[in-house]
Formats: sequence, C-alpha cells, structure tokens
Amino acid sequence: MREPLIFEINKKGRKGYSLPECDVEEKELKRLIPEEYLRKSGLGLPEASELDLVRHFTRLSQKNVSIDTNFYPLGSCTMKYNPKVNEDIAHLSGFAEVHPYQSQNTVQGILQLLYEVEKLLCEISGMDKVSLQPAAGAHGELTSMMMIKAYYEDKKEKRDTVLIPDSAHGTNPASSHFCGFRVVEVKSNRYGGVDLNDLIKKMDAKVAALMLTIPNTLGLFEKNILNISEIVHNKGSFLYMDGANLNALLGIVKPSDFGIDIMHFNLHKTFSTPHGGGGPGSGPVGAKEELVPYLPIPTVEKGEENYYFDYNRPKSIGKVRSFYGNVEVIIKAYCYIRSLGKEGLKKVSHNAILNANYLMKRLKRSFYLPYEQPCMHEFVLSGENEKINNIRTLDIAKRLLDFGFHPPTIYFPLIVKGALMIEPTETESKETLDAFASALIYIAKEMREKPHLLKNAPQETSVFRLDEVKAAKELKLKWQGTLDE
Repeated sequence: MREPLIFEINKKGRKGYSLPECDVEEKELKRLIPEEYLRKSGLGLPEASELDLVRHFTRLSQKNVSIDTNFYPLGSCTMKYNPKVNEDIAHLSGFAEVHPYQSQNTVQGILQLLYEVEKLLCEISGMDKVSLQPAAGAHGELTSMMMIKAYYEDKKEKRDTVLIPDSAHGTNPASSHFCGFRVVEVKSNRYGGVDLNDLIKKMDAKVAALMLTIPNTLGLFEKNILNISEIVHNKGSFLYMDGANLNALLGIVKPSDFGIDIMHFNLHKTFSTPHGGGGPGSGPVGAKEELVPYLPIPTVEKGEENYYFDYNRPKSIGKVRSFYGNVEVIIKAYCYIRSLGKEGLKKVSHNAILNANYLMKRLKRSFYLPYEQPCMHEFVLSGENEKINNIRTLDIAKRLLDFGFHPPTIYFPLIVKGALMIEPTETESKETLDAFASALIYIAKEMREKPHLLKNAPQETSVFRLDEVKAAKELKLKWQGTLDE
C-alpha cells in the first residue's frame, strides 16, 4: 500500500497536540523581537490529528530495512545487532543530563568512565594511550595523520608521502591528502595482500607512514605483516592501522603485537552503537609512546583524589572535537566491553570469522571468489566476473531486496570487478545465514534462466526500481505542491 506524504494527509484546522492555557502575561511578538526578524508568512507545516500522525510514522517505520527487522550483511561497515540494554544505560539521567560546562568536581563519574574506556581500549589494542575525542572513523584517521605530521615537524624531518594499498578505504587517501601529504598507492599481490616488492620500491626517507586496514577490505589478514612492519620501521616511518575491521581481531591479537604505531577504533561499529543513518559515531585514536605527546587535548587523567582534564600538553595537535567527543557512544562501548569481558570479546571475533567462512563456503560455487582462501570477518565475491545475460552486481543487489535481505556492499573494494562484499557478523544464526545463502544461490540461477526478474527488481518493496540516472539528474528533495492540495 502506498503511504501518502505527511502533507497529503493535511486537513486544515486539525491538531496533533494540546497545550495548557498560558499562565504568564501574553505579549505580541513584535514587542519582543525586532520586526525585521519576524516571519512574514506561515510555517507551511502540515495539520493532522495525533492519531493520523502516529499511524503515518508507524507505517513508515515498518517500511524501513533495519538491523531489527532484516539481515544486514554490509561489508566493511559491521552492521551488527547491538544489545538494547546499552542504549538504556546511556540514557540514564546521570549520563544524559550531564552538561559539558559543569565543573570537573561535579562530573567525576563520567570522567572515571571515560578514563576506564581509554584503559580498556589500550588493553584491547596494546596502544599506550588513547584519545576519545574524534567523532568517527574518518575523523580518527585525520587525527592520526595530523599527529604524524606534527611529530615529523617537531623532529625537523621533511616527510611528505603516505603509502596506501589499492584495497584501502577511500577515507585513507582523503585524510592523508587533507593533511598535505602526497598519496602513493601500493599494489596488492595475487593473494590479496600487500605486494612486498612494490612496497620496498616505494618505501624511502620521504614516507611518513603506511596506512593499512587489518584485516583488509577483502576480509584477509595481512600474512606478511611482520615483514611489512620491519620494512616501514627500518625507514623511520610509522605504521598506521585503520581499525574499521577490528571486529575480527578482538581478544585474538593486539595490533601492537604486529608493529602498529597508531590506529583508530570505530566504537560505532565494533563496540555497540547502531551504525548507519549518518551517526553518531566515535573514532578514538590510540598511539604508542612515541606519538602520545601529540594526542589531542584535553586527555582524561587520574589524580590522587579525582579525575581531571589535562590541557598541559605542549606538543598536542590541539582540540579536534568540541567538548570530549560523542560521549553517549563512548558510554555504550563501555557497557558492551564490560558486559562481555575478555573471553566474550574473543568469542565475538571467533563467531564473526566462523559465520563469514561458512557463508563463503556455501556461495563460492555460485559466484566467483577471486581470493580463495580462509577469510576473517568478511569476504568478497564477484557478480560480474563472467557477464551472464548482461546482469550487473547492482541487479543482484536489487533482487536481494525482494527476498527480504539488505544487499551487501557492492562495487568495493575496487580491485574486484563487480564486488559483493559480505560481512555476516557474529550475531546472526545459522538459519539466517542459510536463508541468505539460499536466496543468493537462487538469484544466481535466475541470472541464467530468468534475467528479466533481476533487471526489474525490486518488485516486493514499497518503492520499485528507480531510474538511477534520472534520480541523479532530477533531484526532488522537497514537496512540490501546496497544503491545500
């Protein structure tokens, strides 16, 4: 059933609210606000009853594809189910009603929590100190690159280059370029890892850092990581880790163990904040001792009698976020880590790896698997290795919607033609994985026998197949009618 726009259920004179009688002296607005700032026309808001509003927005919510209603195997984004109890705890009045301008002696509880989250992330990663300020993963990358730049400027070393593998997230080169670095691509080898020969050729005294995603975007652990670390460090450069895929490593290995000097975490992907819809996020940065002085200010410290913000850090790159980051997200991460504990976090990664390998095993007979080896938390298939009836990966993704599944990430990483990047996460049952695999296997059969079904998909959703070119060129972002209509 087509759900009308809120403006289409508008009926003049109807209200969805009731206000008490005014108990203060009423004054005309023009006596309080200069007339030049007063609106000359109405707001143009729809008028509807409370019941119509409730039903309208409830029906809209039921049309949404979300982690609460559908399997969401969005590779490289870790769209996993997160316990609702962490949401409830973050909304407790003692957290939700704290104001960032309160004096430090009145917010000792939240300062203690922030301090403990930092220590937990240090334990998980092996980093020496963490800043919780950055607001998202890309912001954490940017902060890390700013710190590396500040380090070399402090040492009077002229290093203007950052090396980045061809399978990296696009935010890696963007963050480096934003900081003024020259970005040089490092090729992948036939096994999906960094090509050591290419790395050695491009590694020189001008390189400030190598940015690695581990596991990489193909879902593969970098088998040569110790060799890579040695090559980078022998040239006096830093090894940065994009922590987007940390969900595969929890409790199994610490990034510091294989030579990482600085990294960011995605609390909104790995540690229990629902991910998607634009945020909020949290991208803390962890650093080894050499880079610690350059972390953003303030840091949270523990004194003899209280917790406090330390602004006395002369080599710091300064503030990168108002106040102290997205604290609500940090609270949820704290609850998640403490409730699972060390063994629970390890089980998260074990199950994520198990689920991904199970799905990969089932699907590789129906789709081309470019890197046929055990994966970590995700894997990449190709929907276009051999064009069948001119079917594109996009058609496969659209058809999946008809089976009730959100499509995986498509066309990334770029080094796989027509990529289908699948991350089942640790929270899905075998029944869900089997249903998803069966749907894709059935679609693979349709590609050969009924290609028109894929070309016209989706047909079972509230919105059918859109004309992508027309939608891009003729944006319709606002209501074109009038309230009287």
